[in-house]
Amino acid sequence: MLVKVYSQNEETCERYSPSEVVGAVPIPIMGSPKSQRISTSHVERQNLTVRMQLRRFTRFTNAFSKKLENMKAALALHFAHYNFCRIHQTLRVTPEMAAGISDKVWGLSELLVGPVIL
Repeated sequence: MLVKVYSQNEETCERYSPSEVVGAVPIPIMGSPKSQRISTSHVERQNLTVRMQLRRFTRFTNAFSKKLENMKAALALHFAHYNFCRIHQTLRVTPEMAAGISDKVWGLSELLVGPVIL
């Protein structure tokens, strides 16, 4: 975990944003990682991807889920599409193909109905 340390200067604090970050302290949560290797970059990138593709996770929107069940369904569809249907620019294949789970890109019909096994 990377704990950010904020300044106490009220002049840099705006209405919807915190004060200026003046430092960061890495704290191991699991295992024994090297403190210089602790980073939140991958998690922050995944959070940004979810917020950009699922508008219900952005601030000040009317696309929020009123029911937890609907939000879980939207997240499940997002991650299934992200991992099985979308070819990623850096991988040049889908993540499930890169992991060796499948040898083809799923279409939306396969995602919603399931793969056809002959």
